[in-house]
Amino acid sequence: MAPRPERGTFKFDKYYLVMEELRSSGAAITEHAPEPCPRHWLEAVHDPEYVDEVFRAQVPHAKERRIGFPVTEAIASRVRHTNGGTWLAAQLAMRHGYAANSAAGSHHALAETGAGYCVFNDLAVASNRLIAEGHAKRIAIIDLDVHQGDGTASLTAAREDIVTFSVHAEKNFPVRKARSNVDIGLPDGTTDADYMAVLQHHIPKLLDGFKPDFVFYQAGVDPHKDDKLGRLALTDEGLIERDRFVVREARQRGLAIASALGGGYGDDQREVAARHARSMIAMAKENGAQ
Repeated sequence: MAPRPERGTFKFDKYYLVMEELRSSGAAITEHAPEPCPRHWLEAVHDPEYVDEVFRAQVPHAKERRIGFPVTEAIASRVRHTNGGTWLAAQLAMRHGYAANSAAGSHHALAETGAGYCVFNDLAVASNRLIAEGHAKRIAIIDLDVHQGDGTASLTAAREDIVTFSVHAEKNFPVRKARSNVDIGLPDGTTDADYMAVLQHHIPKLLDGFKPDFVFYQAGVDPHKDDKLGRLALTDEGLIERDRFVVREARQRGLAIASALGGGYGDDQREVAARHARSMIAMAKENGAQ
């Protein structure tokens, strides 16, 4: 287990708690263990020197401060596997319509450094690999984490075959926002109805206008009203409605969709894990309903 930072709100135990919640839910789930992401696919998106720093667990202190925790050998192995997990989720989604990575969603990681609890940007890495290997031609990344997906937007900015869409709390981290293809910054305290009105207006237009053939979904639960780093005010029911809407819009257009865990923060880690688990179960059920 990697050492935890003395300060901050990132807790590594969230990941195994999510799996405990899924296993105890009674839902029909199938677990898959990913292979680590091959180094050359990480280097296709991130600066090779930075990738080497992570692989050697020799990340400069300034970069570790931006990430928010020490990059140990255990963390280096973890992030290779979580990047492999997003790739695997995409492959499974292409077979079944929907699949989830129960980790990752590291949307703040940039080319030469990690940031905001993110080391490698699995969304950008997996998108690039899917297109390079011919599994997809056009990918939409729908990011509904409470924080803007600045790393994903930056890493894909020059591409015409990847579109980034971010709905986030305008006054939240990062202070300097990158430019997604579509950015919608919401005011503090936005509630379920107003939030859903934004999604209902913009997501169908995004999918019909760009016409992707695959969707990645950053399904952070940190827009929840009780999230420690949130600023928005969605309820449990609002999060479920959000997640089912995104999957429904993709599946009604015949698009496979893979979700990544994204953010969720609080003092009670089991409560946060339960939100993530309910999210994934709701999306799987919506996929089955289509």
